[in-house]
Amino acid sequence: MRRVSKNSKLTEEDIKKYTRNFWTIIIACVAFGFLFILSVRLGVFGKLPSFQDLENPKSNLASEVLTEDNKVLGTYYVQNRSNVKYSELSPYLVQALIATEDKRFYKHAGIDYWRTMTVIFHTMTGNKQGGSTITQQLALNLFSDGRAKSFSKRIFQKFQEWVTAVRLERNYTKEEIITMYFNTVDFGAYNTFGIKSAARTYFNTTPDKLTAEQAALLVGMLKGPGVYSPVRYPENALGRRNVVLNNMYNESFITKAEETESAAKPLGLQLKISNYGEGLAPYFRAVLKEEIKKEFARLSITKSDGTPYDLDRDGLKIYSTINYTMQQYAEEAQKKAMKELQGAFDRQWKGRTPFSGKNAQLLISGMKRSDRYRMMKDMGASEEEIKKAFNTKVPMNVFTWRGSVDTVMTPMDSIKYNKLFLRNAMMSMEPQTGHIKAWVGGINFEHFKYDQVKLGTRQVGSTAKPFTYAVAVDNGYSPCYSVPNFQQTYGNWTPKGTVQGGNPITLKKALAYSQNYATAYLINEVGASAVANLTQKMGITSKVPSYPSIALGAYEASVFDMVGAYSAFVNSGTWVEPTMIMRIEDKSGTTIYEKAPKVVKALNSETAYIMVDMLKGVVDGGTATRIKWFYKLNYPIGGKTGTTNDNSDAWFIGVTPQLVTGVWTGAEDRGISFYSTNEGQGARAAMPVFAYYMQKVYGDSKLKYTKEDFPLPAGGLTRELDCGKYAPFNGTGPATDENLDDDRLGF
Repeated sequence: MRRVSKNSKLTEEDIKKYTRNFWTIIIACVAFGFLFILSVRLGVFGKLPSFQDLENPKSNLASEVLTEDNKVLGTYYVQNRSNVKYSELSPYLVQALIATEDKRFYKHAGIDYWRTMTVIFHTMTGNKQGGSTITQQLALNLFSDGRAKSFSKRIFQKFQEWVTAVRLERNYTKEEIITMYFNTVDFGAYNTFGIKSAARTYFNTTPDKLTAEQAALLVGMLKGPGVYSPVRYPENALGRRNVVLNNMYNESFITKAEETESAAKPLGLQLKISNYGEGLAPYFRAVLKEEIKKEFARLSITKSDGTPYDLDRDGLKIYSTINYTMQQYAEEAQKKAMKELQGAFDRQWKGRTPFSGKNAQLLISGMKRSDRYRMMKDMGASEEEIKKAFNTKVPMNVFTWRGSVDTVMTPMDSIKYNKLFLRNAMMSMEPQTGHIKAWVGGINFEHFKYDQVKLGTRQVGSTAKPFTYAVAVDNGYSPCYSVPNFQQTYGNWTPKGTVQGGNPITLKKALAYSQNYATAYLINEVGASAVANLTQKMGITSKVPSYPSIALGAYEASVFDMVGAYSAFVNSGTWVEPTMIMRIEDKSGTTIYEKAPKVVKALNSETAYIMVDMLKGVVDGGTATRIKWFYKLNYPIGGKTGTTNDNSDAWFIGVTPQLVTGVWTGAEDRGISFYSTNEGQGARAAMPVFAYYMQKVYGDSKLKYTKEDFPLPAGGLTRELDCGKYAPFNGTGPATDENLDDDRLGF
């Protein structure tokens, strides 16, 4: 091979050769680049988003549960993310982002070639810089599972980002790209995705209200949500925030004075950390989620591609029937009443041994139902090992009415501790529409997650009695008709009561004083099957056997069903299905579901009105008079108390012209109850929640509920309601049978 010396001149042949080699290399590089980019576009190195994907980019969006007055009750999510519009972004956010991440954002079409070349130069000289435009970062957020770890894979991913970024710029405006970017970014801790969630989590505000320093902090976090976390590393976050503020000044978005003023401010965090149970109505939201799943499956409601909706990912708007203010009042009423009641309950049990005798088994069953027991069983632990673990002290977080408390106790002691808390549930609904306005399924969702409004059923006691009286009235009985009020035997059933050889009593007074003997006589006259059939027509879904003892409440039902049933009395005899949802929209605002509640005519209008009048008698002169003289609710109110054997269950269901509200109180296990009926009866253990709630509702002039009386039926009345015209009331009545409801099934 011929060598060319340093001093020799290149021949024409050499020049042609080098020129040919040069262009060969250039053409090869261009061809390789073309083929590489074509391969990227064709998805050889990984699938690129389709046109449909670009038009409908997917991200996990939290579904929001809204009240009837359009306030957020809570969310369902895998990633706590909700979208915002461009108009809902603070200008400082947009300025901070552009100044820090992509100064030439409005000048490029997805790829900033000048910046890319600069980044390559700095990388080669050992001074690495980020070179991705906002659009490229959006492409990564939307269509990748995260930044690739290896260098080679990252190279391929970078080319994919370039292609996708150009496509995004063709499909969307700059404002839309900015908006999508803010809706998809990850802010690290507390499951915070998207700017709406971040603004709420760190500053308890909305994106449109973020100040310059707040916007700078959040944008600064995007470089590294972990290392720039204002909670874990406040000094890092403060320094990074001030860098962003300086960038905003350098790009003339803010003045020097504004930069100086903002940089001098502290972080000013107002943490609002979200979790599933946070917010109002956590029990309602938990039940609602499962009800929506069932309803969507029943009606085959799916997305356009035929796949089922995912409430945790698809960004649905669920418009519930709950009223935000009334829900607040309900939760406040429960807390006030139950704190008072728990104190009395604790005093009765002080110095006693609640888990001796037959109640000892409650601890064993409680242990076996616990997550700890099931986990140890799954790990192969023996009963002896489990028993030892349950009697070894460990750190615990327990419920108190003053708030959750960290302590140390054995798991078995925690079971004892929790079982001695009284539980409570209440629901309030409009009888005419079926719309549920308030729902409190338990005393604390964090510690006691089981819903007692709809999922739990308990023995209903004397709240069952109105169904027997309704059948009688519907069959022509007058509320002033007198029936025997002494103990009798019906087949093999001899109901218990307090009156010995009592005088005949009117139906109205018998219901007011919750008389067992008179009620037992009445169901024997009208037939147990007729009463059982009526309960089903009025929405009781649990099994109600055709036995005479159902007149005294010898069956279980939920608060949900009982409130719905009583609503038929107020709504002229028409039962309207209790309704949780008004409508559901998908993330684009299209209505995909509207609730049409079931309606059943259970009673004629006159019978229903007579029953309401008899329920008013319970409040005006029967077992629920405390509503008037103690709680000062001197308005048209009806209701019925209920107390089961051994004071295990206390009930009160109250009716007004526009609301029906049911309350239940009892321990987790029926074996744990008040010793004293004075404290454990429905009028003392359940009715206070109703009373405190209605005091708030009636005291709020912004709510639409009036204090007018119940309207007469359109056709008027054919029966007399004023029994005093026949036998003047002397101001006294028989002893009540509230605590003697017979739970044995008679035949």
